[in-house]
Formats: sequence, structure tokens, C-alpha cells
Amino acid sequence: MPPSAWTGSFLDVAAKLSDLREDNYRQLLALSTLIELLVEKGIVSPEEMRMKAAEMEDELDAMI
Repeated sequence: MPPSAWTGSFLDVAAKLSDLREDNYRQLLALSTLIELLVEKGIVSPEEMRMKAAEMEDELDAMI
């Protein structure tokens, strides 16, 4: 593969990675906002969130 083709391929991958990071940031922001609103409105407590997250993590670990 000529160096110019490798460079172009590398730049494509870098651009896609940058797009994924932006998407990930926006999804994390939306999720964090939703959690904050649920806690502020008293729908769930921070402890309930922690317990559920630990439960889901344990389930995921058991599947792997």
C-alpha cells in the first residue's frame, strides 16, 4: 500500500473515531441530564441508581 493511500486511510479512521467520540459525548450528556432530572424530581434516589447500576453490571459480568 503506497504511503499516500495509508495516510488517507488513517485520516478516514481518525475522522470516524472523532465522530464516534462526539456521538458518545452527546449520548452521555443526554443520559446524565435524564438521571439528574429523575433524582431532582424524586422519582429515583441516587442510592437506587447505584444499586441498579451494580445489579446490571453483575448481570453483564455473568453473561460474559
